[in-house]
Amino acid sequence: MTTASPHPDHDRGLEFDVATLISRRRTLGLFLGAGASAALAACTPATSPDAATTGAASPAASASKAAAPSATPSPAVTSALADCGVEIPDETAGPFPGDGSNGPNVLEASGVVRRDISSSFGSSDTVAEGVPLTFTLNLLDNANGCKPLAGAAVYAWHCDAEGRYSLYDSGLENENFLRGVQEADENGQVTFDSIFPGAYNGRWPHIHFEVFESLSNTTSAGQVLKVSQIALTEAACQAVYASDGYGTSRQNFPNTTLASDNVFGDDGGIYQLATMSGSAGEGYTASLNVAI
Repeated sequence: MTTASPHPDHDRGLEFDVATLISRRRTLGLFLGAGASAALAACTPATSPDAATTGAASPAASASKAAAPSATPSPAVTSALADCGVEIPDETAGPFPGDGSNGPNVLEASGVVRRDISSSFGSSDTVAEGVPLTFTLNLLDNANGCKPLAGAAVYAWHCDAEGRYSLYDSGLENENFLRGVQEADENGQVTFDSIFPGAYNGRWPHIHFEVFESLSNTTSAGQVLKVSQIALTEAACQAVYASDGYGTSRQNFPNTTLASDNVFGDDGGIYQLATMSGSAGEGYTASLNVAI
């Protein structure tokens, strides 16, 4: 279930990505001036399902776009602030984090800072196919009046439509699709364009994520603020798994419920169940408040 598409080839590490990102922002500020910079900020990419199907720009450019501050808090941010007060549960990063804790470390690779995580980067341009999914995390400082965690960073990863993880599963050791890092904007929001994850036995469909204090801390040991997971809704899973390309997931999904899941089962995923909208034909959007 993979196709190839053109994608930048970088191998100079995340520190190079960060330096490039800062340099480009500084250059834009000098060139455009205050007025044009404000206009650029107002054009932060929307989180429509169609965005997940478009090709990604260069990693540094994608990071710059996603990090551009919104002019005003979105309805999702307003809702997140109203609902804040309960810290999201800590969860396992699982056996396939790709963060260097048990093998490969994608966080050290140049190109990992990006919004569109559907394709591999670096030495491969393989694209993971599936129903488009755009998901947004609203990061909130629970100990500081639920103030948005502007400038924090999120590393997100999940399995493909068949339940396989890049970097680990057989035949995918040289792929790194469905993994990426984003920097939170002034509203504490990060957004990723991806595909709907598959289902495998023993787990409810989910997305892993780690939150760091800043983008530069994502390669520093001990700098993780929170490790948790997003649970996807039953209705969305049923609709997606009935579509083409999710045959394995269609068979596996009925075998695990939220109550029997070894991560979400203790509370039914009440604090990790995403708010979702969309369709299997057009794609889905998902949003989750992450109080830390």
